[in-house]
Amino acid sequence: MLRTRTTPRPGASGPKPSHRLRTAVLASAACLCLVAASAPAPTPLGIGDRLFPHLGNPGYDVTAYDLAFTYSGSNGKPLPAVTVIDARTTDWLEQVNLDHAHGTVRSVEIDGEPVEFRSAGEDLVLTPATPLPPGIPVRITVRHDSDPVSTEEYQSGWVPTQDGLAMANQADAGHRVFPGNDHPSDKAMFTFRITVPEGYTAVANGLPAGQTRRAAGTTWTYRTTHPMATELAQVSIGRSAVPRRSGPGGLPLRDVVPAKDRERLEPWLRRTPDQIAWMQEKVGPYPFETYGVLIAEARTGFELETQTLSLFERELFTRSEYPEWYVESIMVHELAHQWFGDSVSPRTWSDLWLNEGHATWYEALYAEEKADRPVEARMKAAYRASDTWRKAGGPPAEPKGAEPGEKLSIFRPNVYDGSALVLYALRQEIGRPAFERLQRTWVRTYRDGVAGTADFTRLASDIAGRDLDGFFRAWLYGEKTPPMPGHPDWHSAAPAAAS
Repeated sequence: MLRTRTTPRPGASGPKPSHRLRTAVLASAACLCLVAASAPAPTPLGIGDRLFPHLGNPGYDVTAYDLAFTYSGSNGKPLPAVTVIDARTTDWLEQVNLDHAHGTVRSVEIDGEPVEFRSAGEDLVLTPATPLPPGIPVRITVRHDSDPVSTEEYQSGWVPTQDGLAMANQADAGHRVFPGNDHPSDKAMFTFRITVPEGYTAVANGLPAGQTRRAAGTTWTYRTTHPMATELAQVSIGRSAVPRRSGPGGLPLRDVVPAKDRERLEPWLRRTPDQIAWMQEKVGPYPFETYGVLIAEARTGFELETQTLSLFERELFTRSEYPEWYVESIMVHELAHQWFGDSVSPRTWSDLWLNEGHATWYEALYAEEKADRPVEARMKAAYRASDTWRKAGGPPAEPKGAEPGEKLSIFRPNVYDGSALVLYALRQEIGRPAFERLQRTWVRTYRDGVAGTADFTRLASDIAGRDLDGFFRAWLYGEKTPPMPGHPDWHSAAPAAAS
């Protein structure tokens, strides 16, 4: 998932933390909703996620989103939008809750009929004329504004760039861009229709499905061919160049960069095919219909694995203090997420160690193989700091919640190198051949699906041929870091000393 950057020290085996997390993610005012005095007071719901209890909604499963945005040419003005949600009910529903906040709602229809709607917290609560029975298809149409201007109350998923907008919806900002079921356990197909003025280019997840030119501008349409979580949606609007090339096996690749920087950034863009080939050797076929990097002229302080089109800050590729090996390893981190986190999505947000731990693992392995930066040295350093990370952020599979007003703070070191350390310990415990077989089996078994920690530990035990429950209980949930298999001389420093 989200990857905050670190700046490497010359001659050091690992990067030094940067302390500069610049969230330029936007937000704005709460949605305006019609209030029907006769209806019961609406309440926000959720599926009970430990870290984000009000995300997601019970009673239905989304099968598809159709999102339409109209961009005026100013990234400080709301975008008129229409969100169409196709879903199937799973329970009787007297009311339907959608995750949504931060934008005016003008009208809502269910199966073409207008319905009452009101806001409750960060939910949009719909009241159909008659209750909806379980097991039926439902189409919900919401006409609304998607506001890219931040307030103290809300952080939107829109990111302003020098020439337009991009998206960074992780972990819980997708519903501040469009209404939906904003939890990674409910994946769906997506269609995007983005209308932009002359001179602008729009790109989104998936493959292009046509352009329509009108007096108001050009509408660019894109569709995914694999299901996707709402937090992985990406829309780029800007004065962009879209260089294309082929990847392994003819995989279509497309990148999105500021048009003025196309030649300058090309040496980085042409490295993607070899990076994909490297990942395929490790874990198996690339899981989606296309890939590419979106290089945005924006200040975020992080990179993000939005599905099929990973988001990167321009300065990662232009600042001289970042060595080539480091930049490439960060590119591989986001690429690895296409398997770990995107294709196989977390069942709950507490399972994010599976995403970030694996992406960090392949980032480190790539640096070892391509730049002689030993994984063992990095893991030894992580082991020394591990008790400090666990105290500050919780154990890898039971991370502490976000700090008040800092929802991105769930992305602490315990879910990056701290979780990669768990994978290193697992490789030490079961041996390299079984570990590598586990990685390939994991992404193949749960491709396009949702899986959690219990699924991973069960599969690991099956492949190892023995019960690993005690191993995982200690490494994933223990307050203290267990002894490292094969390295009895490794020690984790006391939190005060390690910090």
